[in-house]
Amino acid sequence: MMGFVKMEIFFCSLMAVFGFCLGSVYKVGDSAGWTIIGNVDYNTWASSKTFQIGDTLIFNYDAKFHSVLQVALPDFHSCNSSSPLATYSTGNDSITITSPGHYYYTCGFVGHCEAGQKVDIRVPKALQPTAVPVSSPIRAPPSHKAVPTTSPSGSFTPSPSQNRAESLLPFNFCSKIVLFLLVFGLYVNVFL
Repeated sequence: MMGFVKMEIFFCSLMAVFGFCLGSVYKVGDSAGWTIIGNVDYNTWASSKTFQIGDTLIFNYDAKFHSVLQVALPDFHSCNSSSPLATYSTGNDSITITSPGHYYYTCGFVGHCEAGQKVDIRVPKALQPTAVPVSSPIRAPPSHKAVPTTSPSGSFTPSPSQNRAESLLPFNFCSKIVLFLLVFGLYVNVFL
C-alpha cells in the first residue's frame, strides 16, 4: 500500500512538472491589462515576448467597457468588429495557443481598436529536434583536424563532428527536470 501511495505522489509531481514545462502564461498588457487608458502599446508589448504553442494569454479588463475579439488580418488592420472569429467578454479571459501563426485580437467596443487596443500575437513554428545520425563503424581519426569550411554560398558549414555534437543536445531545461524526477522516483520506489 505504501508503495502505491509513493508512486501516486511521484506521478502527480511529474504531471505538475509537465504542466509547468508546456507553456508560459502572459497577461496581455502586463500590469495595465487590456485597456485604452495609459497609452499601452500592445505592439511593443507583443514584440518583446516569444510566444510558443502551449502558452496562455490572459486578458484582464473591465467587462463593462471592453471585450476581446479574435479577428482575421484584414479586420485587424481596418478595426472591423462585425465578423469576429471568436468573442470573449468575461473580463478575465484565458486563451491557450494551440498552433503556430498570427493571432489578431481587438477590443469590440466602438473606437477602442482605433485608439490602439489591438494586439498581434505571433507564434513561430516549433523547432524540430535534430535527428541523431545513425552510427557507422568507428574509423581511425584523421591525421588532420576537421576544420569548418565555407560553402559556395559563403555560409558556414560545420564539420561532421560539430553536426553530431549539436544533434546530441535536444534536451531543454524541462526535459532535464523530468528525467531527474523519473530517475529519482525509480530510486525511491526501488530502494526505499
